[in-house]
This record gives sequence, structure tokens and C-alpha cells, in this order.
Amino acid sequence: MFRFLHAADIHLDSPLHKLDYYEGAPAEEFRQATRRALGNLVQTAISEEVAFVLIAGDLYDGDWKDYNTGLYLVSQMARLHDAGIPVFIVAGNHDAASKITKTLRLPDGVTLFASDRPETIRIDSLNVAVHGQSFASPAVKKDLSQSYPNALKGCFNVGLLHTCASGREGHEPYAPCSLEGLQGKGYDYWALGHVHQREVLLEDPPIVFSGNTQGRHPREIGPKGCMMVTVDDDGRPRLEFRPLDVVRWVTAEVDATGAVGGYDVVDRFGQRLEALLEENEGMPLAARTIIKGETAAHSEILSDVERWSNEIRAAAMETGGGRIWVEKIRFKIAAPSSDRAFRHIDGAMGELSDLLDELRVDPDTRRELATELADLEKKVPRELKEGSDGIRFDDAEWLGNLLEQVRPMLIERLLRKGATE
Repeated sequence: MFRFLHAADIHLDSPLHKLDYYEGAPAEEFRQATRRALGNLVQTAISEEVAFVLIAGDLYDGDWKDYNTGLYLVSQMARLHDAGIPVFIVAGNHDAASKITKTLRLPDGVTLFASDRPETIRIDSLNVAVHGQSFASPAVKKDLSQSYPNALKGCFNVGLLHTCASGREGHEPYAPCSLEGLQGKGYDYWALGHVHQREVLLEDPPIVFSGNTQGRHPREIGPKGCMMVTVDDDGRPRLEFRPLDVVRWVTAEVDATGAVGGYDVVDRFGQRLEALLEENEGMPLAARTIIKGETAAHSEILSDVERWSNEIRAAAMETGGGRIWVEKIRFKIAAPSSDRAFRHIDGAMGELSDLLDELRVDPDTRRELATELADLEKKVPRELKEGSDGIRFDDAEWLGNLLEQVRPMLIERLLRKGATE
């Protein structure tokens, strides 16, 4: 029996530029998180005395500011070498994009697979064969796995591959492959990288994305880490997920249905945070917050979103004791159906409401608006367009989602202002 670790997508010292735009964001703590997650990987390998470690690409995040990133990696790999644990790595698309990476010598005990052809490395003491090939360029479009050799008889065969598999949302279509093609090689385990969400594509033989070791933005929610693979005396692998992350992204959804006032909603938010802290064993959390449902508090909240956003952030500080950072708050609340049925908006306000409804539900009207805003889109700084939350005035679907959020806030504020004049 022996054990090994399968990790991928470490993205060491990922710059996390977008955090700089969020007031109060623990940007430096997040930048250190990828290092600390790598340290956790190494410590897990040493303390659990694994036979070897596999890293399926994207150790880095492209070029570094200086050599400190690479030197930190070398220091961690040296710890594994001192413990007698070999490491096998394939370079992914981000590694191939780095010029400095190619000039840094890795310590003894670390094997970086060639990029011009598949290689096979045997561990004779374990009867293990590891097959792999690195990316030669940042954008590999062909199926690298097709050239991998068939399984070596009498060995436990492992395929190490950076790939999108058959395609995954949010990930570039690099080195695509099929489950049938991977199965056809006759390997006992496929260690995949590139896709940041942990996923077992097939159980027999295991074809596995380990996911990344540390979430880096709001779309990478939940525990992140590596796979511990235990191979019994009959050559059967058993998988266990081991968390390595040190800061965790979560979505805090709060059902405000039936809440009678703003503070009732805030109290419900605090209760949700308590549950999230318990679920995540008290580790630091970055929470994207969504308040939704039909509530009598909608008018009170939407007429003063800034105030209630700060009430929610204050509740997070009180509940979390510094362990929770509220990254963003979205209000998706509405008046109770019984209230809306009797509420009619007349005059200019009614016309504005009808226009917003038309823009929200009519795709042709949204496309016309997107065309009108195309020039404005060109003036938006590039960094504000990045990610799923980026500004995209020329995108009709994005405009529809924006109107969905803005309409109730705008109408409530204007109605309240009109009532006081």
C-alpha cells in the first residue's frame, strides 16, 4: 500500500488585482493565501508520509514581479526533497506564459515533464509509472493525451495532464480530451489540472480534477485543496479530499421573506453567518451576500441601500470577530405580492417604471440600448471589465441583470422622495 497527493492550479502569488477596488478588502492576506496553501500541501505530504506528489499544472500565474515567487516554490520543494518525497509536475498554460519560470532551476527530487513529447517516469520501488507532458505554449489546442503511451504492464499507471477535458465553463479550451480517450490508455488514475472546481469525472478508473488549492475570487467558492489517493495492495485507489485553503469564499444567501423591518433582515443575515462559520470550522471567510425574497422591509431597505449595506457589514464584524469580510451585497427583494397588487404608479413615475420593465424583459430593446452604449463601453478601464462581475455596457444580457437589480431601488427612492415633497 502507498499514498500520493494530487494537486493542481496553485497559482502561486496570484496578483488578485480586483481586490484593490474593494474598500476594506484583506488584499495582502489573500495574496499570501496561495503561499500558505502551498505550505499546507507540503506539510500534509510530509506529515502523512506520502510516496510522491503530483502537480497537474499552473504552479504560477504567469510572469512574476521578481524571483521571490520562484524562490518560495524552491524552498517548499526542498522541504519535500529533504523528506524523501519526489514531486512530478506538468507545466500548464500559466506556467508556459512565464519567461522567468523557464530559467529557474528546480531542486533535486522534482521532475518537470518535457513539453515536446510525453515522458514516462518509473518509480521502481513502488511499481509506479507516471506519464505526463507539459504545455509548450500558453494556448495548447490539441489533445495531448492522444500521444501518451499505453499503460505499462505490472505497474500502477498515472496520467498527469493539464486539460479542459471536454470543456468547462469559465476555463479556456486548452488540451481538450475525451473520457473515452483517457480510459483507452489503461491507466489506473488520471490526475488532471486547469479546471478550478473539484470534480471526479469517472470513478473507475478515477479521472479527477483536484481543483485549485486556494480560492482566489467570488466564483471559486467552498473548500479548496488536493486529493489524497491511497492505493491498496491490489492496486485499487481510494480518494479523499484534503482542504488546504486558508481563506474561503462563500455565498451568503439570506431569505428575507416575511421580514417586517430592516433590522429583522440584518438579524437573519447574522444567523446565516453563524451557520457558515460553523460549516467552515471557523476559518476566515470572504462572503458575497445576496438578500432575497418578498418582504415588507423592501421599501425601507431599497430607499437607503447604503445605510443597510453598512448595517450588514457591521453585523458581519460583530458576528465574525474579524473572520468575515463581506465582499459584495446584492439586494434582490420585492414588496409582498399582496402589496404590489394594489400599488399602481401614475404619471412620469409610471412611465419610467414601464420603460425599465420593457428594457428588462425585451431582448430587442436591450440590444438597442447596448448598441447605444457601445462608445461608453470603450471608455471603461480594462480592469473593471474583468471577471463575471465586470462592467459590460455592450452586453444585452448583462444590462438585463443590471436592470433587474437597479429597478426596484430606483423606483423606491423616487417614490419616497415624491412622498416627502
